[in-house]
Amino acid sequence: MFHLLSKLLLIFIQPLTWALLLILVALLAKKTKTRKASLILSVLVLLIFSNGFLLNRLATAWDITSQPPAGTRYSCAIVLGGFSSKGPGSQYGHFNASADRFIQALVLWKQKKADRILVSGGNGHLTKSTFLEGQFAVEQLKKLQVPDSVILMESESKNTFENALYSKQLLKQKNCKGPFLLVTSAFHMRRALQTFKKAKLDVVPYPCDFKLNTGNVQADDFLPKAEVLSLWSMYIKEIIGVIAYDLRS
Repeated sequence: MFHLLSKLLLIFIQPLTWALLLILVALLAKKTKTRKASLILSVLVLLIFSNGFLLNRLATAWDITSQPPAGTRYSCAIVLGGFSSKGPGSQYGHFNASADRFIQALVLWKQKKADRILVSGGNGHLTKSTFLEGQFAVEQLKKLQVPDSVILMESESKNTFENALYSKQLLKQKNCKGPFLLVTSAFHMRRALQTFKKAKLDVVPYPCDFKLNTGNVQADDFLPKAEVLSLWSMYIKEIIGVIAYDLRS
């Protein structure tokens, strides 16, 4: 039930949804003042949440960018799902825009910074599917000639809370000792760290998949962009997730 509610909530935390609802109010409102106010607000929402400059400022404050100390070797790199999606048919998959999570986990092993790779991810969609992200990732690792002894996988988790829960169980079962590297997107790292530490897993952040250039301001940062609307939704989800977790704790 919680998983269902969280998915439904995603619809209502998107700025585009807010703008559409305001336009709907304007269409249905009988008072001229209400119609004008709703239309003005809808335009403001679209302008504010399609602005790359404002999003970059948020990302600069929110993203965790620190890397672990050089020269340290870890028993395992835990890479969180979200880097692949279901392709044509129910069993095929492909890498998506967050594939850097998978790439960096592989690089950490190749560079002997992590002895093992634990892939944590099942199917977080509401609709049933035989596609499981963990299984997809294991298939790709084997194609890249990563030995079976290196790979750990759980494909039951549907969200970050379950990522932490099932990863902890698997690491205990395999007698792996922390600290562990936690590999996920920079925008997601803050919530992931909070969740894994709450589960009493000793993790060190290894952020990747940086969505934004949080350095120098570019002229086109001030131009409205459709993709910025989507990124705002991602950040709003993370912020609400952290606040909700704090309130539940």
